[in-house]
Amino acid sequence: MTAPYWETKSLEEMTQSEWESLCDGCAKCCLHKFIDDDAKDEAETTDYINANEQIHYTNIVCSLLNTKSCECTQYAKRTHLVPECVQLTKANLKDIFFMPTSCSYRRLYEGRGLPSWHPLLNKGKKHAMHKQGMSVRNKTVFETDVDLDAFENYIALWPLEDLD
Repeated sequence: MTAPYWETKSLEEMTQSEWESLCDGCAKCCLHKFIDDDAKDEAETTDYINANEQIHYTNIVCSLLNTKSCECTQYAKRTHLVPECVQLTKANLKDIFFMPTSCSYRRLYEGRGLPSWHPLLNKGKKHAMHKQGMSVRNKTVFETDVDLDAFENYIALWPLEDLD
């Protein structure tokens, strides 16, 4: 039996289709995140693993997100419509400190493999991910419904969970 491509190819070797299929569809990348500049300066680090300690995740999501399917409603145009939306690419993968530890791209980059709840390991379905609580489903509010100046009222710890 042949091993799956994510176990035999490096991220850089993958085709665009293979790369896109690695996304688990959790939508945690759509969460508003805030970096504590004071803490970052105190840590004096450029290591993205340590820099993660300086990131505050919120339960606030982009208004383009379909929170039931955990998919962007304007995926192809997202970076044009939302300039601060970061498109994860092979070129910027080394700078993924802002992605949660459960992110499949980050996990593979760090040599940790795909989590058991990943859709590629579950017949392409997201049910295991949602059941494990690894997506944003039923956990968020839209940016248009909150005062973003009061983001500290929406800080969440659940985006940092990484079950396996």
